Amino acid sequence: LSLRQDVIAGFLYAILILVVFHPVVDLIDNFNLTYKYAPLIIITFEMSAVEKVEEQLASLRIAKRSVPSEEPAYLLDIDLSKPAQSENSRFVAVSCSSKSIRVFNRETLHFLREYSSHPGILSGVRFAHGCDSVVFSACSDGTVKCWDVRSAMQKPVQTFSGYPSNVFISFDINSSDLIVCAGTEKVDQDTFLVFWDARGITDCASAAKEPLGVYSESHNDDITKICFHPTEPNLVVSGSTDGLVNVFDINKDNEDDALTSTCNSDSSVSFIGWSGKDYKQVYCLTHDEGFCWWDMAQLDTEEPITLLHVLDVRDSVCAENHSLQYLVGGLYHEKAEKLFLIGGTSTGNIHLISCGSDGLSLVGTLCGGHSATVRSFCWNLADESLLTGGEDAQLLLWKPGAVERSLTKKASLKVASSVQKRVRVHNSSLKSRKK
Repeated sequence: LSLRQDVIAGFLYAILILVVFHPVVDLIDNFNLTYKYAPLIIITFEMSAVEKVEEQLASLRIAKRSVPSEEPAYLLDIDLSKPAQSENSRFVAVSCSSKSIRVFNRETLHFLREYSSHPGILSGVRFAHGCDSVVFSACSDGTVKCWDVRSAMQKPVQTFSGYPSNVFISFDINSSDLIVCAGTEKVDQDTFLVFWDARGITDCASAAKEPLGVYSESHNDDITKICFHPTEPNLVVSGSTDGLVNVFDINKDNEDDALTSTCNSDSSVSFIGWSGKDYKQVYCLTHDEGFCWWDMAQLDTEEPITLLHVLDVRDSVCAENHSLQYLVGGLYHEKAEKLFLIGGTSTGNIHLISCGSDGLSLVGTLCGGHSATVRSFCWNLADESLLTGGEDAQLLLWKPGAVERSLTKKASLKVASSVQKRVRVHNSSLKSRKK
């Protein structure tokens, strides 16, 4: 009798397990979540999304290499044309240390054309958001030029001229393609953020456009980086060798009102960007390989706005046999809602670093691509691919799990170039003027 009772009890227990947990499994499989199980399942989903993205980044492999140019040069900045409707982006633009812009096919990396009529050093390339054939470049001669990459003509479709003393070393265009902004080197104690109206860029190139106005009081040294908000065209952040990272609302009537926040990196700023849900966070990298990360959503609260401040990322990220020697920039992955940094070594290895409020961690290292320092990159969220350019004059396309089919061998020697990273002594005594 006792044995029979045990068997019956065990049978009833098994039925109970099936009855209780089987519907839960069905609910999970069908994403028909009830309030009872939703918190646990949502947390699990968020963790797996981040882990999946980190696995994809770590699995990046070389899919394509550009054919070496007859005149090798450092590849200083990269941008992808914005896709029209549901189409993929068609073009890649690269600014080079040879004072030229090179345009490639986005999928094949086949060279299309080159614009070399620049009298000075280039400080970047940016495609328009609403037209995938229009690309902008800023030059140290005090101009921002607009090019139509469908045309091989060496004449820009529009030129934006600055003031006589302006030497532009940074620039960006806002998400609505209405405003262009460029940052200057310090000349005679003056540094400027210069703004232009970018409307009608393809109408007439006969006359250079004059500036709408300038901001001149918020920085006191070279303005090294400018970055408009990805979705709010009135917001722009600027970084300088004075250590300050300023956020402006350009809809305001004057510079003082426009300056919504000032954060101090305590070092010379080399890179800035937006991150977080709805892009309410700002981060920066410094020329001495530091990292600062702030939450602008906390400006009007009692909570601290600093999410993380790392004085030297090289000391906090363990890269085993491939030491981290420098930082290139950052990318915010919208799907995973995760910020990543990109760094590397002088031999061309690329480190992918995950950012969290609790610190930084190495996701993976991309080897076998570049043979010298990586200077530039561009992330394409549409297909999870990465474009990189370096001092070896190579433009590489990386995709998750790709197999390189090209027979082109990577360059074995570093390309000579007169362009070197400029670092100025900053005033570390400056303090944040606003929270």
